[in-house]
Amino acid sequence: MSDLKIAVVIPAYQVENEIVDVINSIPDFIMSIIIIDDASPIPVGGITSHLTDTRIRLIRHEENQGVGGAMVTGYKKAIEMGADIIVKVDGDGQMDPKYIPLLVQPLIDGEADYCKGNRFAHVEELSSMPFLRRIGNITHSYLTKLASGYWNIFDPTNGYTAIRGSTFQALDLKHLSSGYFFETSLLIALRMQDAVVKDVPIPAIYRDEVSSLSHLKTLVTFPIYLTRGFFRRILFQYFLLNFNTTSIKILLSFTLLLFGLIWGIYHRAQSINTGVLAAAETGLITFIPITFGLLLLLIVLIDDMHSVPKR
Repeated sequence: MSDLKIAVVIPAYQVENEIVDVINSIPDFIMSIIIIDDASPIPVGGITSHLTDTRIRLIRHEENQGVGGAMVTGYKKAIEMGADIIVKVDGDGQMDPKYIPLLVQPLIDGEADYCKGNRFAHVEELSSMPFLRRIGNITHSYLTKLASGYWNIFDPTNGYTAIRGSTFQALDLKHLSSGYFFETSLLIALRMQDAVVKDVPIPAIYRDEVSSLSHLKTLVTFPIYLTRGFFRRILFQYFLLNFNTTSIKILLSFTLLLFGLIWGIYHRAQSINTGVLAAAETGLITFIPITFGLLLLLIVLIDDMHSVPKR
């Protein structure tokens, strides 16, 4: 379908019942199929040894490195083999390989640097997603928009992705998460490179499998990761790599908010200690900076939405 070399990377951990069907479904135009056995209890090599597909390359981690660690290994191997585009397909059978042409087409056409599937564009298929996972994904999607700056994308935890090899090589890998936060951390890293990211509507396949991701762990750890990623992005995007009117608005808004809060807290404490009510002017001096600070933050948010890379 293109002169570009396309590789598929499959991170494999405890997918012994599905991975053979996944491999057999990979389209013929794919140059290579790189399987990363992430120290799976049942080695993938023993399961796939009867397959005769010459495109298969198997790499086994001696210690489990998580999906992020497995994918970094796979990306590096694909680039070493000369891949121009690298597609991630999980080995659990939830990602139908027949959609690979749809996923990589924007990369081939030069419309994007990174494409990801979006399950939420298909209402009927979405109804088959477990309820708690659906709510978690929707909430996480909105928080990730804020953290990554990609306000045009949805379903950030969707692991059905495709990336240009040159785009991956430009990323700062030390900020990529090795666990379930990998896809989100990748989006944040891509934003720091001004990479163009595009959603591609692709339905997911849900069977009776039980997710190994703890909902409690998600509620505790993901907000921490997202907050840290958000402040790192703002620092790089608006102060270290660039400085513009939005940068000035950010500084001014936080200065006003900080002044208003300190002024208000200080005079409130004085009123409590002395028993004397503060003058009306004191409350006004608290209210005005905080109000203007919040308005500036709203303007910053709008600026950030308009700054999403599109070319």
